[in-house]
Amino acid sequence: MEIKWLGHACFLITDSNDTKILIDPFDKSVGYETFEGDADLITISHHHHDHDYVEGVKGNPVVIDDVGTFNKCGIEFEGIQSYHDKNKGADRGNNIIFVFNVDGYKICHLGDLGYELSNDEIRNIGNVDVLLIPVGGKYTIDFAEAARVALSINSHYVIPMHYKTDALNIPLAGVEDFTKAMSNSEYIKSNSIKIQGKLKGYNQVKILDYK
Repeated sequence: MEIKWLGHACFLITDSNDTKILIDPFDKSVGYETFEGDADLITISHHHHDHDYVEGVKGNPVVIDDVGTFNKCGIEFEGIQSYHDKNKGADRGNNIIFVFNVDGYKICHLGDLGYELSNDEIRNIGNVDVLLIPVGGKYTIDFAEAARVALSINSHYVIPMHYKTDALNIPLAGVEDFTKAMSNSEYIKSNSIKIQGKLKGYNQVKILDYK
């Protein structure tokens, strides 16, 4: 399985059958290059312009933007209700956490999570192999909250997202404070990472390069 970061909260996951899962695609106002390739499945955590731009995607993909348990395109996954803010959605609305089972690995994308998850919510998510977590603050949890959430979920790999880079037009904090809050961080000189074999260790932070 390959996980490719396209910038912001957008990832393209490709499984061993070449099934392509596109998560939270953004429009051109965000600053990164928009995705205009093929996808089989698109999940949308919430309907803001930086998370739900599907117009350029090719391949007639299935689009899921709801909570529930799904089996689409040979991928089993779950959408879990959460919130974009600390006031149960009163400020910025709802948010969907998506948890995918891909090639025997469990991938959790937290979307624009705006508060620290409760113990019950973390138990509902369950064991996670790869956690995709927002760390830039302002519209989501900040670096300190993200570190506490990541450590509570206790995945093997942690991939930060939704933070400031030189391409992003949205005023967020960078990834540096999050890496300082976590004890094991590695900068990957690529926008993608391959997940294979038995994953060892926990809370290993992998910072991908969108370029």
